[in-house]
Amino acid sequence: MKQDVGFSYLNELNGVQKDAVTALEGPVMVIAGPGSGKTRVLTYRIAHLINCGANPGQILALTFTNKAAKEMKARIERVVGNQANKVWAGTFHSLFARILRVEAHRIGYPNDFTIYDSDDSKGVIDDIIKSMNLDKKVYPAGQVRSRISAAKSNLITPKAYAANDDLMALDRMNRRPLIYQIYEKYAAKCIRAGAMDFDDLLLQMYKLLYQNPDNVREKYQRQFRFVMVDEFQDTNYLQYEIVKILAKYQNSEENICIVGDDAQSIYSFRGATIENILQFEHDFPQVRTYKLEQNYRSTNFIVNAANEVITYNKKQIQKKIFTEKEDGKRIKLIKAMTDSEEGKRVSDTIIEQKNRYNLANKDFAILYRTNSQSRIFEEQLRRYNIAYRIYGGLSFYSRKEIKDLVSYLRMVVNDKDDEALKRVINYPKRGIGNSTIEQISQIADDNEISMWQVLGQMEFTSRAAKNIAEFTGIIKACKAKAVTANAYDAAVFIAKASGILGELKSDTSLEGQGRLENVTSLLDGIKEFVEDDELAPGEEVATSKSLAAFLQTISLMTDQDKDGADQDTVTLMSVHSAKGLEFKSVFVVGLEENLFPSYQAMITADQIDEERRLFYVAITRAEEHLTLTYANSRYHFGNMRFNDPSRFIEEIDQKNYDPLTILNKKPDFGESSSSFGEPKLLGNFKTKTLNQPQINIDPKDFVPNRSEDIKVGQKVIHLKFGQGTVKSIDERMVASIVFPALNDNPEKRIMLQYAKLQIVEE
Repeated sequence: MKQDVGFSYLNELNGVQKDAVTALEGPVMVIAGPGSGKTRVLTYRIAHLINCGANPGQILALTFTNKAAKEMKARIERVVGNQANKVWAGTFHSLFARILRVEAHRIGYPNDFTIYDSDDSKGVIDDIIKSMNLDKKVYPAGQVRSRISAAKSNLITPKAYAANDDLMALDRMNRRPLIYQIYEKYAAKCIRAGAMDFDDLLLQMYKLLYQNPDNVREKYQRQFRFVMVDEFQDTNYLQYEIVKILAKYQNSEENICIVGDDAQSIYSFRGATIENILQFEHDFPQVRTYKLEQNYRSTNFIVNAANEVITYNKKQIQKKIFTEKEDGKRIKLIKAMTDSEEGKRVSDTIIEQKNRYNLANKDFAILYRTNSQSRIFEEQLRRYNIAYRIYGGLSFYSRKEIKDLVSYLRMVVNDKDDEALKRVINYPKRGIGNSTIEQISQIADDNEISMWQVLGQMEFTSRAAKNIAEFTGIIKACKAKAVTANAYDAAVFIAKASGILGELKSDTSLEGQGRLENVTSLLDGIKEFVEDDELAPGEEVATSKSLAAFLQTISLMTDQDKDGADQDTVTLMSVHSAKGLEFKSVFVVGLEENLFPSYQAMITADQIDEERRLFYVAITRAEEHLTLTYANSRYHFGNMRFNDPSRFIEEIDQKNYDPLTILNKKPDFGESSSSFGEPKLLGNFKTKTLNQPQINIDPKDFVPNRSEDIKVGQKVIHLKFGQGTVKSIDERMVASIVFPALNDNPEKRIMLQYAKLQIVEE
């Protein structure tokens, strides 16, 4: 293909970018490190193809989001004008659906087939489970759908599924041996209904090309002379098989260009496989590989850290990311005693960086491994009056599962709360239909009484009466428990008695596990509320640690967040959601073993490698400031869990860390300043920790004394504040205790009723 070196846009590229853009024929692999100008290379390559004579209608550019495809076309249009509109640019699903609308009749589908969304699919599966008289708790529709989706993504048909010993053995182990039958019936129902689900848009496209009716394969191989795939590391097995068929036209040309980064392959839970990009050179032996290694986003210390971390992964395409930007600020490491302190320290640091570096809220991102971690940071940011938004998800207190449990708590505290009653009377499902609920509501309105009062007075049909009696019995039992129990014990009782915990535990899908984690996080927050013994200056002694008191503390937090998309807000998001984004200042939080890396990823080396790639993605979102944080302890299922720092912290060379962290605290890379039983992290980097409580015992062996044994003048140990001396005790049993290690604010007011203090024997 003839090329004119005079194209001005080529002058905007560095040497290797230009080589990748101008390599127009044959297989090309572009390994694009973070911040290396990947999108520019991809769009300029398409523009260059058109300028060099390629028919834009013969260019297929596959992306993973419609937004990415739209931006790609807009960029191409700025270079080549309206011809950009002729390029086949879009997601795998949208473009293959477009082809199937023309060709579906060749494989037994109508061309005007219906596309089922996830709810449609679950509805069909639900009907099948019901028709087979299977237990919905054993065969939840959502989990069965996920299993079928995974099979389709790996080109496993219902017949192949039934013949696969490993799959059948796994189903038997999970007490679901009939999934293969459900899959078979589901596939047959979809065909009868002339419907495809999202996975079918890929599977049927493959079937169309593989079976090749009426030489349709050659038709589309000729149609798409140039195939390009963005974010190739995110492709699954089925997507790659389709791409290979389209790109290999009669064993000639192979004009395929893939752009991606094996170090950012983080979506295996969606079916993506890193093996696709790792074996590309084997599948296309004539490939030319270009490595975009210059990072235009981050400062040198951040880039160095990323390089050091990823070297621990064995399966990778070797590259060395570099930057010509200045060294910048060293990475800050914040060690907190608790997760609450972690949230406070992050908020403190945001305020400090805003003032020192003139940053706006929108310049900050807090990245966490699981969405349930957002609660701590939301609460602290609200207290500091720092505007924030949850990216790619709801505010913690706006999530359905949280609202459900909080509504039960509200009902127990105030049975006149009709809105709470309407939300939970039939959740989990107990056979109380909408018509019954509407009838109860109407009677309550007509008589100006609460719906709860109606439940005690109204006569129902025998079936409804039984179900309503079950509900009222649960609420009455929970009320009785709440009278004598603290907020945490009452909340746990309610979560179990209501059936919410059982409902969530039965859903073992990724979404179900996330919902269970969120409810657990709420319960952990209530536990922390109950065990918080400190009084702020001027604060009066709390009358109780009751459920009502807890609900009062979160009343302002349960309001719906305003849409902050166009406002100056700090961004909170999971690391998975952060891919492709960048911020001036990034906090990667919760860096503890079994949290990041996740406990679910501790089984195989491949899973640990993916967790490391996820960490790599997190730290490379930062442009100028990177802060890593971890907590020695956090509540988990109501118990205080003591944590080891994440292995990823140690994998960054000590020279990239700021030896003095925020608030004059130094990272503890050597012998621990406390006897917390932490592993030594970089043993040759020993620093004395300032402002850190000097705790002389292992918290796991901590045995608090009775509150009545605490006397003025005694030396005591507090797990959060370290060792102190009791200065005074007033008539309300509030002790003033001086903790010397807390240089900035050494005197704390502690409620002895809730305090956990161990007397130090002299």
